[in-house]
Amino acid sequence: MLPITIVSEDFLTMATSVIYARVSSTGERQSTSRQVADLTQYATTNGMAVTEIFEEHISGAVKNEERPVLCECLDYCIANGIDTLLISELSRLGRNVDEVLANVKRCKENNLNIYFQKENISIFQADGSKNPFLNIFISVLGTCAEMEREAIAFRLNSGLKRYKEAGGKVGRKVGSIKTKEQKQEEYAKVLRCLKQGKSIRDTSILCGVSVSTVFRVKREFGV
Repeated sequence: MLPITIVSEDFLTMATSVIYARVSSTGERQSTSRQVADLTQYATTNGMAVTEIFEEHISGAVKNEERPVLCECLDYCIANGIDTLLISELSRLGRNVDEVLANVKRCKENNLNIYFQKENISIFQADGSKNPFLNIFISVLGTCAEMEREAIAFRLNSGLKRYKEAGGKVGRKVGSIKTKEQKQEEYAKVLRCLKQGKSIRDTSILCGVSVSTVFRVKREFGV
């Protein structure tokens, strides 16, 4: 006999929330565990029931449409009428101002609130009205971030130019780029799962690789 899970009436009446956590590294150097722990604590403190947790290991420079877990998370929230999406900071929702604002607009249109913990700001206010300062806040932060990225790029390019002028060589070593046949052999199990119709997340779990790797293989081989 299967065990029976008893759900309290309080849980059923609680506001629903979903957690989305992302880090850039696909290795062990970075983990989403801290983001998940902090956001879970926030949900508990504010009387929210966390119904699902989405975790993604993918570069912040990747376009939103190429972030499969983020796309799945937003679709899940909208399809299931989730009250609030909990995210650690604004930068997790897009690589630039336009992408963040586009996602915010989509959530507004579907009455999905988003709470950004680092900035302590959300789409909707406590009384249910739209936060009039959110778009301005995002735009200002985005402009500052863009200026910082340009400054970093300038310093990197300047250093690279001096390195080349001093006789330094750049680029990958010969033979370091894998052929399509080598990739096909390396990701044979991933390709097999995708051809069987398994989802990107399920394939990631079954094959022990990141979601971004599965997404890249799927796109490259047109599975």
